[in-house]
Amino acid sequence: MDQQPSSDTTKPPRKSAEERNADLRATLEPLAPGERPRAVTVAAITSAVLATTNLGLMLANLNSSGGTARPVTGIVFAVLLYAAAIGMWKGRYGAVLGFEAFLGITLVFSALSIIVASNWLGFLLPFVILSFGGTLFWKLIRAMGRIQAQTHAKSRP
Repeated sequence: MDQQPSSDTTKPPRKSAEERNADLRATLEPLAPGERPRAVTVAAITSAVLATTNLGLMLANLNSSGGTARPVTGIVFAVLLYAAAIGMWKGRYGAVLGFEAFLGITLVFSALSIIVASNWLGFLLPFVILSFGGTLFWKLIRAMGRIQAQTHAKSRP
């Protein structure tokens, strides 16, 4: 017997990537005026603390006897982290995206550093960084979507 497939088994046409993105954006609640997601606030504070710590450690190394640190590199890195912190505090999408990139690179290097750990601290510290940084990375993804939804909501007529 030759059976014809029923019309119930036909799949709907596959949506394009932009259609899927539009569907996902529609489910996100745009930010209220002046609202900043908690993850973005935590990331901004973390960025400022890292910049301040970096500058403090750099100055401590320069003031110690035989300090060989290159201050320009430390200063540029601190300025970038401060700029990211200010941008995230203001809710700028680009600042959050830049910090996400920095965080992603940090997570990769932290995971790779486990391979060369020579003591317990060198073994446990990357796991702490991966736990905190990975959680923050994941939370920032949704926050970036909400920031982007706010941008798209403003541009609609």
